[in-house]
Amino acid sequence: MASPIIRVLRKHYPDAHLAWLIEPSAMDLLRSNTNLDELIIWPKKEWKDLFKKHRLILLKREITAFSRQMKQRQFDLALDIQGLLRSRWLAWLSGARTRIGFDSKEPGRFLMTKIAPRGIHTGMMGSEYNYMMQSLGLSPGDFHPEIILSSEDENSALEIINGLQFGNKYTVFAPFTTRPQKHWIEDRWAELAKLIHETLGLPVIILGGKDDSETSISIEKLSQVPIFNFTGKTGIGQSAAIIKHASLLIGVDTGLTHMGAAFDCPTVALFGATCPYLYTSGHKTFVIYNRMSCSPCRRSPVCKGDFTCMKSIEIKQVLIEAQKLLEA
Repeated sequence: MASPIIRVLRKHYPDAHLAWLIEPSAMDLLRSNTNLDELIIWPKKEWKDLFKKHRLILLKREITAFSRQMKQRQFDLALDIQGLLRSRWLAWLSGARTRIGFDSKEPGRFLMTKIAPRGIHTGMMGSEYNYMMQSLGLSPGDFHPEIILSSEDENSALEIINGLQFGNKYTVFAPFTTRPQKHWIEDRWAELAKLIHETLGLPVIILGGKDDSETSISIEKLSQVPIFNFTGKTGIGQSAAIIKHASLLIGVDTGLTHMGAAFDCPTVALFGATCPYLYTSGHKTFVIYNRMSCSPCRRSPVCKGDFTCMKSIEIKQVLIEAQKLLEA
């Protein structure tokens, strides 16, 4: 959702050195973006492992070395586009003279030289990032998300698709995310797969991470039609390429679903406990968000595990919106 920032910065600062600090798991989404000069990989997992093992002296050395390497670039500006304590801390470690970050309830405001408001939430995807660009005096222009994939990931994805021998038309399900209150019901995914197969004539591919494998197998077993389950079997770049070539994408509030907008893939997004946006800059995304008195609860559900907002999304509702998108 923040990817348009890269294009805006490059347009206004054509000669600047633009670096993006990123976790290794997401680097495949940015490593082929020619508007970036550098990806700085944050070894988050290694640092967490050292902390858990109480190897604090070694951890301190690693952090100091990491900070020293960033400071050697002599950054003028660091943009914290998360507003979290850790992102503020990482911006501070960069040594940038000016550090601008989003306003939030998180601690660490003193690590920033300037706190930026998120602006009025317009319901548009990435509106807060758009507002940050405007607050810097930059013209955001067409603020459309952008993912540029490597040829390796593209070719690998096409090999997977061709190997399934069902042609080049298919639906992708992205049912998984880290918080249970954002999930839809398992048996509804299975029933939806059956209806999509029968009504739209599209086979279904499920994508997700390794931690989602058990649930994806459960959905696969519940379904009365074949589901091609690639949960935990494809990297983030390959998954993105599979979405890029899909006829339809249906998912919850998770990164894979948001990619649909970047690739102009017809997407039905199922939101409940969270609602990051209602619209995108394109016209191929439809958000189903049955707002309730407690919505959005985000990380503090009051329904005692019932997740009423997600239960309110009916299979027929999802199918109808998917049909509309494909017809359009």
